[in-house]
Amino acid sequence: MPIHTSQMSDSFRLGALLAVVGGFLDAHTYIARGQVFANAQTGNIVLLGIHLSQGDWKKALFYLVPIFAFVLGIFTGEWIHHWEEGRLALHWRQLVLLLEICALVVVLLLPLGKSDAIANALVSFICSLQVQSFRKVHGMPFATTMCTGNLRSGTEHLVRFIETKEKSRWEKATHYYGIILFFIFGAGIGAAATKLWNGRALFFCLALLAIAFLMLFVKEKPQNT
Repeated sequence: MPIHTSQMSDSFRLGALLAVVGGFLDAHTYIARGQVFANAQTGNIVLLGIHLSQGDWKKALFYLVPIFAFVLGIFTGEWIHHWEEGRLALHWRQLVLLLEICALVVVLLLPLGKSDAIANALVSFICSLQVQSFRKVHGMPFATTMCTGNLRSGTEHLVRFIETKEKSRWEKATHYYGIILFFIFGAGIGAAATKLWNGRALFFCLALLAIAFLMLFVKEKPQNT
């Protein structure tokens, strides 16, 4: 039988862990940092348009900042990927996680209130790094910081399973829905933890990102297909 190589960065368990972080951060910024969605920028773009139409330039800028930070994170993730190219002992995705951890530490140190715009920009930067660098589970495209694409892909595979009864379609659908459930779990934990501990709740995300960093030290292993 043919053999393929399984990568930890491509595993469901790492994707689920990062989805928890994604959901947690979205809930945290919405509750504690001025009702901004730091992960998926569609909501922020809509709110930007609403405030522009109302002539509220200051509030519009509040939503424009995380959008630009998200774009910057994509550029940074791509630069790290192409710059590393075997120069360091660490994998480039580990460098991305280290950068996420450092940025999140800065967010932890920023007080709630006047620093919200900076904190939201940093969280958007973190999330864009993550969504750009971890894009597959078992070879399938997915996102750890938003759910729309995962919901579409999961439902498409579910429809195909109902039509064809192919087991592989069912497995793919459950992977997508599973990532969504972990995102929801992260959002729930994030909401509860933020209400209890405010900014200190982010220590939970730091711990999960540290675990993800260590998981990438696990060597690839061949699997029969």
